[in-house]
Amino acid sequence: MSNLREAIAFAQAAESRWPHSMHMPDGQFVMTYDSGETPPDSEVLGPVTPRGRASGLVYRGGKLLAEWGDATRVDMTFSVAKSFLSLLAGVALGDGLIRSLDDRVADYALDDGFAGEQNKDITWRRLLTQTSEWQGTLFGKEDRIDHNRVVGLAVAGAPKGTRRPLRKPGSFYEYNDVRVNRLSLSLLQLFKEPLPSVLKRRIMDPIGASSGWRWDGYRNSTVAIDGKPMVSVPGGGHWGGGIVISAHDLALMGLLVAQGGMWNGMQLLPNGWTAELVKPCPVAPFYGLMWWLNADRRQFAAASQRSYYALGWGSHIVWIDPDHELVTVLRWIDRKQAPGFVERLLAAITS
Repeated sequence: MSNLREAIAFAQAAESRWPHSMHMPDGQFVMTYDSGETPPDSEVLGPVTPRGRASGLVYRGGKLLAEWGDATRVDMTFSVAKSFLSLLAGVALGDGLIRSLDDRVADYALDDGFAGEQNKDITWRRLLTQTSEWQGTLFGKEDRIDHNRVVGLAVAGAPKGTRRPLRKPGSFYEYNDVRVNRLSLSLLQLFKEPLPSVLKRRIMDPIGASSGWRWDGYRNSTVAIDGKPMVSVPGGGHWGGGIVISAHDLALMGLLVAQGGMWNGMQLLPNGWTAELVKPCPVAPFYGLMWWLNADRRQFAAASQRSYYALGWGSHIVWIDPDHELVTVLRWIDRKQAPGFVERLLAAITS
């Protein structure tokens, strides 16, 4: 247990350097500052929640092994929201709202967002693997804002936000929050129900999550669905908003995925969906369906290549290691230090 305590102490000492107010001294939101954005690209559209301290949990074999910090405090979780979107896409597939991930989104006649030459061949899978190359403006944010954005192993050819020639959908990976928000809007149009409501009813309540989590939208992201106003929620907190949630509730989500979408005898996610989440994208083998893969052990050198994780800037990590039956949540850890924690955790449980 002493080695486990040392791993936890490491995680606490490696806390993110982001300000607790979530704003820099000049008042800029730390996320857009960290992204190198300037006005008007950096305009914040959703609520910003001041952050807590480092926290986390480790489950092994479905049982709580360790906990530190305030695991019940709700905090912004940034791009971990993308991994929640992928779960909702699975629910849509299971419900028959999506017939096949390889269907063209345009064929579902949701709106004119996929009507142009650049967008007409985009499939649901391409949206989920961030290879859509969708072109357009959504809620005042143009796709160009995240051109040349480096996240993961991608290499940018120019500074972030510099417009580049678009490629054929499916041929090029780019981490682009405008396109993720386009996926979220498309799922809203399928369900015809606010995504936070779908998530609560179909996933979070059945797994016993708290009532404290929320999914904030933008001040300008209300749309009409069958004549009813509904808020389209973002797939992260890039411009504010997103999923605000506790480490405890993130761990429950991780346990659901680790268990193949099964919870207390109920198949909450379609059978086989969690395996689909971790199939490598052909043009970005480090990425699945909005879940990161430990391909070639490049992210976590000490961990199995079969391990995978949800990741949000700041950093927030839900790491799943099937080889050791581990589900680990890290909140507000310096991202560069996360591999060091994983190494220490694995050493502690295998020694």
